[in-house]
Amino acid sequence: MIDPTRHRQLQELDQVGLCVKILTMSRNELYLNMRFLDVSLSSLGFEADWNRRGIATDGFLIYYGPDFLIELYRQGRVMVNRAFLHMLFHCLFCHMDTRKGRDPRLWNLACDIAMESVIDGLYQKCVHRPPSMFRRETYLRFKNAGLAVMNAEGIYKKLVEMKFNEKQLDRLTGEFYVDSHDLWEQEMPKSQMIRRQNLWKDNREKMQTEMETTGSKDPSEDSRDLLEQVQVENRERYDYRAFLRKFAVLKEEIQVDPDSFDPVFYTYGLEMYGNMPLVEPLETKEVYRVEDFVIVIDTSMSCSGPLVQRFLEETYSVLSSSESYFHKVNIHIIQCDEKIQSDVVITSQEEMKNYMEHFTIAGQGGTDFRPAFEYVAGLQARREFTRLRGLIYFTDGKGIYPVQKPPYDTVFVFMKDSYSDISVPGWAMKIILSPEDLGQEPGVLAGDAQRQAAGGEQTEAGGREQKPDGWWLEDEIPKDDMQW
Repeated sequence: MIDPTRHRQLQELDQVGLCVKILTMSRNELYLNMRFLDVSLSSLGFEADWNRRGIATDGFLIYYGPDFLIELYRQGRVMVNRAFLHMLFHCLFCHMDTRKGRDPRLWNLACDIAMESVIDGLYQKCVHRPPSMFRRETYLRFKNAGLAVMNAEGIYKKLVEMKFNEKQLDRLTGEFYVDSHDLWEQEMPKSQMIRRQNLWKDNREKMQTEMETTGSKDPSEDSRDLLEQVQVENRERYDYRAFLRKFAVLKEEIQVDPDSFDPVFYTYGLEMYGNMPLVEPLETKEVYRVEDFVIVIDTSMSCSGPLVQRFLEETYSVLSSSESYFHKVNIHIIQCDEKIQSDVVITSQEEMKNYMEHFTIAGQGGTDFRPAFEYVAGLQARREFTRLRGLIYFTDGKGIYPVQKPPYDTVFVFMKDSYSDISVPGWAMKIILSPEDLGQEPGVLAGDAQRQAAGGEQTEAGGREQKPDGWWLEDEIPKDDMQW
C-alpha cells in the first residue's frame, strides 16, 4: 500500500522539478536573444512557494506557486518569458527600494506599466505578444502628456496628475498586472538591502556597457527604449549641497580654531600655574566657503517657473548654511533668456532671504546662453569679483552655447525628463537633477483618502463622469478582450 503523504510529496517534488526546468529554459531563451542580460539573468534563483497563487521576487529569488507557473506555461513559453523579464526589470531598476513616500497602489501600477512598455517595445520573438488596443492607447496617452521616457517615476507623476477613479485604476491594474509586489514591503536588514542595491546597480552598469559596445551588432538593437531607461537610471545621483562646495575658496574667518594648538601643553599650564594656559587657541580659522559666485537662471518660455523657484530655494538653503557661507559674500543672480533681464547682487544672508521672498521671473523669450557669459566677462573686467570660482546655469539646455571656455568653472543644471544636453560643450560640467534632489517629491499622496477625495469630484452637473485630462470616459474605453 502506498503511503498517501509520501505519494503527495513525490508529486510535489516532481512538480517543483518541472517548474525549475520551465524557469531555466526561460532564462536560457532570454539569454540567447538578449545577450546583454547574461549577468542579470544569473542573479536570480528560484524557490517554490506552495502558499502563493502567482509569482514574485524580492531581488534575490523568484518565488512561484507551482500550479500557477505550470498553468502559465500552458498558455505559451512567451508568457513565462515575459513574466521572468518583467521581474528582472523590476530588480534592475530597483523598484522595490525607490518607492519612498509614494502611494503604494499607484507606485506598483506605475512600475508595471513602465516594465511592460519596455517589453512591448523589444520586438523579440521570445517575448513578443501583440499589445491590446487599450495598452497601445495607454502608452500613447502618456507620451502625448509629455513623458519622454516611460520610467516608473514619470508614469507615477502622470498617474497622480490624472486623478483616476477606482474603475479606471482597476482597469489599468488588470491590464498590466504580472507579478505580486508583496515582497517589496517586507522588512529586511539594512546590510541585506544595501547588498541588493549594489548587486543590481552593478548589473545595470554592466548591462549598459554591453548594450552600448555591441551596438548594431546585437540582434536586439530595437531595444532603444530599454537603453534609454538604463542610461537614465545609471546617471549619477548628485548631492547638490556637496556639489556647490566645489566652488568654495579657502579663507580665514574669525572663530576659535580648536585644532591649532597642542592640548597637552594647554592642560599642563593650567595644572602647573593655576589659571594660565601655556598656549592660547588661534582666534582665526582657515575654512572653505562660497564667496564670489554667479547663478544664471534661464527664464525663456521653455523653462518652468515652479522648477526655477525650487532650484533657487535649494541653492538658498545651501548657501545660507553656516558651514558653506561667508558672512559677507558677492553672489550675482542673473536672469537671462535671449538677453540679460536682471542682475541682483547678494552680499549677505538677509539680502538672499529678501530676494527669495520677492522673487519674480522676468523674460519668457528665446534662449541664448552667450549674453550671460559676456555679461560676467564684463563684470570681471570691472573687477567686481575677487576670486570667482564658478557659474551655475539652470536651464533646459535648448539654446545657443558659447564656443570658448570661460576662465572659471561652469556647470549647466538640467531637470530630469525635461532637458536636452546634446549641444553642451565639452569644457562645461553638467548635472541632471530630479525633483527629489531639489527637496520636493512630486506626486506624493497622503493616502487613499486623498485619492478618493479627488475621485469624488469627478462628476459634472449633468451626471456624466468627467475624465482626467487626456484620458477616457468609461464609454470611450477601447473595446477588446479586457472588460471592466
